[in-house]
Amino acid sequence: MVGDAVDGAEAVRLAVEAWPDVILMDVRMPGLDGLEATRRLLDGAPGTAPRIVILTTFDLDEYVYAAMQAGACGFLLKDVTPEQLVAAVRTVSAGDALLAPSITRRLVERFAPPTVAMAGAPDALGTLTARETEVFKLVARGMSNGEIADALVVSEATVKTHVAAILAKLDLRNRAQAVVFAYESGVVRAAAPAG
Repeated sequence: MVGDAVDGAEAVRLAVEAWPDVILMDVRMPGLDGLEATRRLLDGAPGTAPRIVILTTFDLDEYVYAAMQAGACGFLLKDVTPEQLVAAVRTVSAGDALLAPSITRRLVERFAPPTVAMAGAPDALGTLTARETEVFKLVARGMSNGEIADALVVSEATVKTHVAAILAKLDLRNRAQAVVFAYESGVVRAAAPAG
């Protein structure tokens, strides 16, 4: 562990000094909250920016959605076991996003604005190949690289190549941002509420 901060301002200061690979960021902190701290660390940061995992007590926290928009790699509930926490740090350190598909889908469905044309979205989406578009939709549905590989009958390495190309073409930091972008651009639509 590189450091431990008591509030968002200290988290930003420590992160800038130590520039760790992974940051576990609490949403609710005194003074500067975790969302603003995440924005400050990731806004305009180089490709080697720390990977931020948001910690929350509730799985439908509007701050978590906003943090995903800001570029956080994913989120965890605070009641995770130590083993799950270690696995999560390893996952994001390896470059993967930490998304619980069912929770992420509910977050996006609850907090994504109604689908309206996003400025530049059609142009950016037009740069994707047909296969990349297919992979993008599956990523947005919360599927892992392995699940996508099985569904498309390709290797996991091929899926990773497609995901990297998608992120680059759409100027997205990670899979979490890809999910948000897919819903906000209308590539994937939130399910209609039951009843």
